[in-house]
Amino acid sequence: MKYDITKSTAPSMPTLGKGTECFKLLLSQTSQDMNEPLLPMLSPVIGTKISQAEFQYPSGQWFEMCGQQAALIADSAGNKGQLGLLVEACNRDFRQQDAEELRKYLEYQKTYKKRSQSKERPEEVFPLLRFLPADCSKPGYLKAQMACQEHGGLSTYIDLKEIEQLDNLCGNHKQVTQMLRLMWDREVYNALRATVDGITGSALLRTNLTVSTTPIRARQFFKYNLYDGTLGRMVFSYKARGNRDGKIPRIGKFSDDFYGKLDEYLARLDNCKGRYVIKPLNKLIEHLANDIAELGDLTDNDSLWDMGKRSLISAWKAGCIMWALNNMTWTRSMGDVVEWLVFHDMWSKYQVLGDLLKEGDTCTTEASKAAPANMLDDIKGDSFNEQQLEALRLESGKSKEGTKRQLRVWVHRGLITFNEQTGLYTKTESYLNRTR
Repeated sequence: MKYDITKSTAPSMPTLGKGTECFKLLLSQTSQDMNEPLLPMLSPVIGTKISQAEFQYPSGQWFEMCGQQAALIADSAGNKGQLGLLVEACNRDFRQQDAEELRKYLEYQKTYKKRSQSKERPEEVFPLLRFLPADCSKPGYLKAQMACQEHGGLSTYIDLKEIEQLDNLCGNHKQVTQMLRLMWDREVYNALRATVDGITGSALLRTNLTVSTTPIRARQFFKYNLYDGTLGRMVFSYKARGNRDGKIPRIGKFSDDFYGKLDEYLARLDNCKGRYVIKPLNKLIEHLANDIAELGDLTDNDSLWDMGKRSLISAWKAGCIMWALNNMTWTRSMGDVVEWLVFHDMWSKYQVLGDLLKEGDTCTTEASKAAPANMLDDIKGDSFNEQQLEALRLESGKSKEGTKRQLRVWVHRGLITFNEQTGLYTKTESYLNRTR
């Protein structure tokens, strides 16, 4: 594993090399301190441009690029607003198309009202909207999805400046979290109402969503949804509070030259149609899945493993998008970004919600202290006995009974060896020399 998420410092972002030029172009318009937290937010923003294309995951399942969800989390005045600049830059075409659609719809509404009692009343035609407004009711959202379905299975995109705006999408917190899970899974939503004005029909939910919020608001929102899959589906990108350096961040100029280059990349996404298998990406995901399992064993943390499986899928989708942006060619730099995205997501979640995942104190300042501990690292020296691990498990609140199983798993993974004569376990050279 390249990255250690048990530390308080964020995993260092890799250098954006060959194949990641589009991401590099977008980040060139943001201040230096926002490059790292904004990188995980780019995939949901531009992934909406891909429609009528499927990619095969190593499991054999076919995925579209919809369903991506990401939360940018930073303290108040943490420069989160720079995400909005990139969102608008990437969705200029959606804005223009939606404005024209809404103009036609307003004209239709005027005609409808004038002829409401007439047999000549026009048939309702809902506008084809791609960039949905933050204040979007549940009936409006479902109608928009049905319209996109009728036009060839297009995806919609929602950008929320505050996580509280999610309540306007579905009505209450329980309905919101259910809808988020359905979006991620690209499920069909069936609605039946017994009134003329109600919404009746089936909509395949193809939506990408980004949200900006603070650590406190994120904790309040996910507090009761830590283990139902909602948290795992949402990518977290956390920016820790920086130093008081007194410097005003500088952003780019968003010049015509920038827009020209950006549009060339986005056109590649729009032209991506069909079914694809990206073998080098899938091979990397297989390797990372083993790393996540090893991390779960080192920390003896099931929540970490459960969230890691969905972090893999989210990062894999980012890899598919980079592949399409790079003229359907894979590079090592793209793989470095995918690997970083997996561990940065998990690190961010434990920095913001670590104590809640451990069922500890709910104070924000204590969250990062509850990150999963690498117990093999916490054991002093290169050799140890069973009693030392047992004491460490009890100290961290884990059961005594799991000690023998954990030792067997570590031996099986080649992390330690056992000497029957001395009764001691020894950390292997490969483990001690692993890349941090």
